[in-house]
Amino acid sequence: MPVVNFHLIDTPANRAGVKPLLEGACALYAEVLGAPLDRIRCFVTFHDPDTFLAGGALCSENGQNAPFFDFIVLDGRSLEQRHRLLAGFTDLLVEQLGVERDFIRGCCRRVPPEDWAIGGVPASEKRKAEIEARARQAAPS
Repeated sequence: MPVVNFHLIDTPANRAGVKPLLEGACALYAEVLGAPLDRIRCFVTFHDPDTFLAGGALCSENGQNAPFFDFIVLDGRSLEQRHRLLAGFTDLLVEQLGVERDFIRGCCRRVPPEDWAIGGVPASEKRKAEIEARARQAAPS
């Protein structure tokens, strides 16, 4: 279920760093969420610098490399896990693409399991046992 999308300016340097960025994102998801690799989806959407504005000007004019990422997790993931992913995806952009940390923005989107489909079946049904186990772990003792 885990999905991350990196929105990047289409530059040769960003294109050159895509493979290690995506591989690192997949490994991060697997580590933080304990997710099997076959469930993880990581991708990049490239944007023309003439259509990407940051710092009040088009990136084609100001030269800023200012990525945005968003990722999806099912409701029930802990705040600590979500924060680790926010920090980890940011770190990957800094390390793999040389982006200035302060220019990076990202967000986490939590989706109720009944609103996420896996092969056309709601996750609330397909992953019921996993979701219930996660809820038991999060419940106060």
